[in-house]
Amino acid sequence: MHTFSGARAVTVLAAALVALGIMAAPALADPPAPPGTPTATASDGIPTVGPLFRHGLDQNHGCTASVVASPGGDLLLAAAHCVSGTASGWQFAPGYRNGQTPYGVWTVVGAYVDPRWSSGQDPQYDYAILQVADRSVDGRRTAIQAVTGANVLGRAPRTGRTITDVAYNSGIDDRPVTCTTTVYYTDGFPGFNCHGFVGGSSGSPWLAKVPGTGLTEVDGLIGGLHQGGCYEYTSYSPALTWQAYKLVLRATLGEPSDTVPAAGSDGC
Repeated sequence: MHTFSGARAVTVLAAALVALGIMAAPALADPPAPPGTPTATASDGIPTVGPLFRHGLDQNHGCTASVVASPGGDLLLAAAHCVSGTASGWQFAPGYRNGQTPYGVWTVVGAYVDPRWSSGQDPQYDYAILQVADRSVDGRRTAIQAVTGANVLGRAPRTGRTITDVAYNSGIDDRPVTCTTTVYYTDGFPGFNCHGFVGGSSGSPWLAKVPGTGLTEVDGLIGGLHQGGCYEYTSYSPALTWQAYKLVLRATLGEPSDTVPAAGSDGC
């Protein structure tokens, strides 16, 4: 849903048309957000998070991805519903800000998804591991993790856990938005409330510090239930388990990557 399609994209477009006087106000609208719901703010971003460009950096970026720690240092975490085909040739720009790419541009060479996503698009497996090629940095072939650092792949957060989501809404020459909030559960899916996450925010990581280690772990990503949520202020994640680590292992071992079916309806 946090791709720029589905119910949320329709809501955003309708609101713009209403503001311009092109159409009347719709009969249906999102219900009011819970009292105290925060709003994401524009930020300078962080090195491990960036947008994915399908058609080059001169075109709008779509979903968000983040660097996850791996032995080869070459893996990203994204939402499976953002991926179609092999994703080969897509570009990832970590730390992207106002059109600048301070940590370089990295090319995707393969995608790995859980079989339950490939066969039935089970929303609890709405995550993908993308592998990116090394690139030349100061004359040496270098993996992305050596340049940006990486977040440790964690597991589903408990209710009440404080997380920070860094996301890129669909666009170009822009900045990311960031929100720190707390987790709750709906039908087995972690969720949070925060205004400001719309098309393009799918795949953005739910980040939390690992006490006493100095590490940051990613405990979720926008996706899962309704491909991330039907309402502008609500975002969901698949409940990450050890199954996600199997994709990291497949990529690390050099197993063949997947051809991913295009996502169906978000059900909103």
